[in-house]
Amino acid sequence: MKTYLTLFIVACQSVVALAQDNDGKAPYSTKSLANDAISSVMVSTSAGGINVSGRPGEAPRVEVYIRGNNGRELSKEEIQKRLARDYDMNIAVNGHELSATVKTKHNFSNWTQSLSISFKIFVPQQVATNLKTSGGGIVLDNLKGNETFSTSGGGLVIDKLSGVIRGRTSGGGIEVSNSSEDIDLSTSGGGIVAKNCTGKMKLITSGGGIELANLKGNIVAHTSGGGVEGRNVEGELVTGTSGGGIDLKGMSCSLDASTSAGNLDVEMKQAGKYVKLTASSGDVNLSLPLKQGLDLSLRGESVSQRPSKISGFTGEWGKNRINGSVNGGGIPVEASAGSGNLNVRFN
Repeated sequence: MKTYLTLFIVACQSVVALAQDNDGKAPYSTKSLANDAISSVMVSTSAGGINVSGRPGEAPRVEVYIRGNNGRELSKEEIQKRLARDYDMNIAVNGHELSATVKTKHNFSNWTQSLSISFKIFVPQQVATNLKTSGGGIVLDNLKGNETFSTSGGGLVIDKLSGVIRGRTSGGGIEVSNSSEDIDLSTSGGGIVAKNCTGKMKLITSGGGIELANLKGNIVAHTSGGGVEGRNVEGELVTGTSGGGIDLKGMSCSLDASTSAGNLDVEMKQAGKYVKLTASSGDVNLSLPLKQGLDLSLRGESVSQRPSKISGFTGEWGKNRINGSVNGGGIPVEASAGSGNLNVRFN
């Protein structure tokens, strides 16, 4: 598990670096939004990052940051020359909608001659967004509303959002924290970290691992490019990987977990409506609550359990399977280690 987590952390650090690239630098230009009562934001840029914040205490405004696409700092005069020659940039307010768009006037034969144009926008919390960029990361925080955003060239960082949240990236990792209601995030180029969130969550990656911590709700989390690590999940969790192992601790939920490429380690603090575990090519290590009523169906190349005798157990206890009930039965618990061992512990 350590290998995928290390790669995963590096990916997420690069996300933050991309998204916060302009911190501490003076903006190229600033437009006040103090008199506009903004309720929606639309941004489209092809070579820069986007940051939208509803953080209390900030004056509503748009800040524009521009630099050379090779990372080189340019003079204001050089930027003005290139903007006039190569770009159409428009920042306008229509009704209560802010629109910020950047379009190139032609294709660049030399990409180092293009510009990276990023936006940092401060608005009221009750704001909906529609954001697109192909050349940088996206950061959103302290917003309430419908948020839709996508990038093919960077990561996503989301904090303190509530509402319908839809984010896509094919070029980086995803971090989401302290957010709620309806969250749907996916990446094909990095890992996903989700912490301190509630509600409905769908988290999909084909390019990295997944870390879940302190979540409550109906959660789907899948990866084909790494492992899954979870801590303190309540509600329902459906998770799977074809690229690593699964390590879940402090689970108080209904659980469906499967892996075809590693071990499956699960600690159930309290089983929900069901528990279903499948490891095609690894071991299953399962910890169950001793005093909960459970119906067991456990299979593996070999099956072992601790303690060796459970009071209140009725059923079949064999070398490679356990079928029976504990404490009068109740919650169905199914676990299968296809070509590995199954170890069950009652705590």
